[in-house]
Amino acid sequence: MADTATLMDSYTEMTELLLPNDTNNLGRALGGVVLHWMDICGAIAAMRFCGNQCVTASMDHVDFISPIDRGEVAVVEAFVFETGRTSIDVKVNVRAEDPRKGEERETTTSFFTFVALDENGTPTPVPNLDCPDENQQALRDSAREERLQQLQNVVDRID
Repeated sequence: MADTATLMDSYTEMTELLLPNDTNNLGRALGGVVLHWMDICGAIAAMRFCGNQCVTASMDHVDFISPIDRGEVAVVEAFVFETGRTSIDVKVNVRAEDPRKGEERETTTSFFTFVALDENGTPTPVPNLDCPDENQQALRDSAREERLQQLQNVVDRID
């Protein structure tokens, strides 16, 4: 394991064409399907970052901002923005793209925590996050701020 890895080492983008089997009776993406895509993309980002198998430990509040319609392309993007000793925090965003019109919009966002495992399935240390340029620093800082705001919103609802 390397001592450090960069945010861009983890950056992952996948695309999915929304087909009828993954839609509800309104022709829009099923929430569970979108969460499945997000979990896979986040896990790949975590594995790229640490070079080990990773498992999902938690997923924060999910914001479904707008629907993905049948025939649109779902673009799922993930990157590591924070690490612990064996845990990796990943920001996952989804946007819908209409390839015929060239239009896109944000649809879903959440934060996932993964745990790195060694070959025996035991939690194992992960590299420290390095953000060597301004773009990576801005992505990390933005994700940290968004997560803090999201957590504050949860606390406010409880009070």
